Amino acid sequence: MSVHRSLANLSVQLIDDTVAKTIFSFSTLDKDFAEACGKLSKVETARKLGKFFGPQLKQKGISKVAFDRGGCVYHGRVKALAEALREAGVEF
Repeated sequence: MSVHRSLANLSVQLIDDTVAKTIFSFSTLDKDFAEACGKLSKVETARKLGKFFGPQLKQKGISKVAFDRGGCVYHGRVKALAEALREAGVEF
């Protein structure tokens, strides 16, 4: 799982390193998520992103991932996303 954090948005890709292919990706720019989210703070949006897409990962059979925060410090939005995904049942 590779996380990219920009000033305004957060995007995540699940990558299968053995075949160098993206399995699943989600972002704060996703149309369904943006409609469901509304106007929240950046940290709350990241937390809601994990809660929104965590169950979808479980449906695809993804329960254990390696978490690559992409050089970002593990606090704020990155931490909120990780904690929400853990609550949804995804193991790191």
